[in-house]
Amino acid sequence: MYLIALAWTYVVVLMALVEGFSTEGTWLGAFFTLLLYGALPLGITLYLVGTPARRRARRGGAESDERASAPVAGDPDGGGHPPGDAVAAKREEA
Repeated sequence: MYLIALAWTYVVVLMALVEGFSTEGTWLGAFFTLLLYGALPLGITLYLVGTPARRRARRGGAESDERASAPVAGDPDGGGHPPGDAVAAKREEA
């Protein structure tokens, strides 16, 4: 997907350069060529193509949040933190 976007960007940049260096073209025309043939359509296309991935990530994030907040069996306080030492270490004096 990104390879096609990169190739299209290359083509549009070359089109803009030809427009800018042409004897009948202007740099303002080159700018609008770059904007209207390159940035705008490419941005819209990449946004639409990336929609399923964003939706998957959003659903996956919600499911992992639900799993993380569910209490674990054997966890008496339901806090989800690992247990610490139940008995304090014995202090030995020299």
